[in-house]
Amino acid sequence: MIVVRVVQTGDVDALVALAQETGPGLTTFKPDREALAARIERSRRTMEGRAEAHEAGYFFVMEDTATGDVAGVCGIETAVGLEQPFYNYRVSTVVHASQDLGIWTRMRALNISHDLTGYAEVCSLFLSPRYRTGGVGGLLSRSRFMFIAQFREYFPQRICAELRGHFDADGTSPFWRSVGSHFYQIDFNAADYLSSHGRKSFLAELMPRFPVYVDLLPEEAQECVGLTHSDTIPARRMLEAEGLRYENHVDIFDAGPVLECHVADLRTVRESVVVPVAIGVAHEANVTDATQAGQRSLVSNTSLDDFRVGAVAGVPHDGAFRLTPEEAAALNVKAGDPVRVLPLKHK
Repeated sequence: MIVVRVVQTGDVDALVALAQETGPGLTTFKPDREALAARIERSRRTMEGRAEAHEAGYFFVMEDTATGDVAGVCGIETAVGLEQPFYNYRVSTVVHASQDLGIWTRMRALNISHDLTGYAEVCSLFLSPRYRTGGVGGLLSRSRFMFIAQFREYFPQRICAELRGHFDADGTSPFWRSVGSHFYQIDFNAADYLSSHGRKSFLAELMPRFPVYVDLLPEEAQECVGLTHSDTIPARRMLEAEGLRYENHVDIFDAGPVLECHVADLRTVRESVVVPVAIGVAHEANVTDATQAGQRSLVSNTSLDDFRVGAVAGVPHDGAFRLTPEEAAALNVKAGDPVRVLPLKHK
């Protein structure tokens, strides 16, 4: 069974190996043993209630319980921007008008913003190409919202997700080429690496002091503002299905969109339910009529320290959810234990 669980100290070797598969572009998950060990330790401190508010964050791994293979990772930052500023561009509208000349123009402008300070952030999503099939990516992405729904008291009122912006076929960002490169005088990957590892002082020192008028940029850069990288479109669709929306904030480096919403409006928070476990051989007891045949649900235990979530056939029935013994073992639950269940939408 494929499950997503909270990271453990012994996962560091598997994470270093998995990070070898990422290639360029994912600066928050590199094959850096020291950095990954620190990320694990920070997550464990958060789980144990020992992390300061500015550093609190959770990290999860996807594991094939049949083989022990670690196939993916994802994370949640509890509150961004409390120590290091969380910079974005706010896309605003500027109007210029002359009554004498009968001229009226409307332009987009980019203003440095700290609007998202204190938001939770879903981040660090990576799934090995070996497992990109059969809804596995959806399980990995949605697992974070199951965790938030179960432990709502640990999170603020709003949540966001930064998505990768558009890059040319040669792997360069037209927006960075037209804007950031002129101010920071380093390449995109270097700037992104420094920022993602908390070294953000150069941003405040070198970033534009005044609004950037989008209409003055080359057309290729204008088109990048709020545009999602082609590889990230499936992730965007999943986030939008969960309830996050583009609200005119974009990344300061590649102008990729930032999605956001109230945590209370997340589909998983609104629609998941907690029911007791029943253990049996088949899933037919989870199906009450023909319309539910073939339907699946996300199912998690309710343990903070050993949180686990997987995708299982069926929906709750008669106030309970039936698991096979193997599924119960994978989720580390026994008969009568509470589980959180989110029925997945039929495709």
